[in-house]
Amino acid sequence: MEFDREQWAALAASAPLPLTDEDVLRLRALGDPIDLEEVDTILRPLTALLSLYRGAMAGLHSATDRFLGSAGVQGNGQRPTPYVIGVAGSVAVGKSSISRILRELMSRFPDIPEVQLVTTDGFLYPNAELERRGLMERKGFPESFDRRSLIRFVQEVKSGAEVVRAPVYSHLTYDIVPEEFIEVRQPQVLILEGLNLLQPPMPGAYSPLVVSDFFDFSIYVHAQPEDVKSWYIQRFLQLRETAFANPESYFHKYAALTDEQAISEASRIWDTINAPNLLANIAPTRGRATLVLTKDGRHRMRKMRLRKI
Repeated sequence: MEFDREQWAALAASAPLPLTDEDVLRLRALGDPIDLEEVDTILRPLTALLSLYRGAMAGLHSATDRFLGSAGVQGNGQRPTPYVIGVAGSVAVGKSSISRILRELMSRFPDIPEVQLVTTDGFLYPNAELERRGLMERKGFPESFDRRSLIRFVQEVKSGAEVVRAPVYSHLTYDIVPEEFIEVRQPQVLILEGLNLLQPPMPGAYSPLVVSDFFDFSIYVHAQPEDVKSWYIQRFLQLRETAFANPESYFHKYAALTDEQAISEASRIWDTINAPNLLANIAPTRGRATLVLTKDGRHRMRKMRLRKI
């Protein structure tokens, strides 16, 4: 089912919008101009839809328990397993902003107070391991992730484990933070955000299972590659003035570049790493998503494609 902005916004005219301009400014990622009007038009209806889907899934679980004669299982203090949402898309396409704002919106809905967000960056192999495997120039490609650990993490969350730990990734050091973890404690909703979340099994994989097998709903954020490249370069220029200026940053060497040099370097990184990964690994998974959000060159959502249940 395909919707334009006006049609999509009208789907949830009575749903609340419990955020302010200040909230959106705080939550949006660097370089992403998403504003409250965009949240109202696109993410408010999406939150209302997800609330309905989650409620229906909870009802299905209860009905299944009754049918199987196990209605007392969850009545003995055990909770339904989390509703898992995957958010996928290219570097610099805006999926981080959408994930953060969606988490905030859902957590303020009266029936979904517990929402956690985990990014798959923490499941990248540490730099030392990437160096050993010759994959530093392919960081972000499917083979640079510890997919076995990622699948085990989502599997444990979906199985209802009381506490599941996810590794932490530092964008300052560009590496996994040793002995630091995010604890996921049976939230009602878990949002998982990352590049390759909708990947099918890799050839020769140890298991036919993939991360998306455990998703209840998946979102793919789409834009034309030339637009995403432009956004990536703009973000690189902003990072040069902010995060890269920190002497502890892995990318501190870029802080002294001129505008021309920075644009050239960002273009090189995009053309040799991010674009090949997008075209070969990320974009082909778009059709596997439950919902595809398509952006125009101004970062505005212009089309929503929802798979019918």
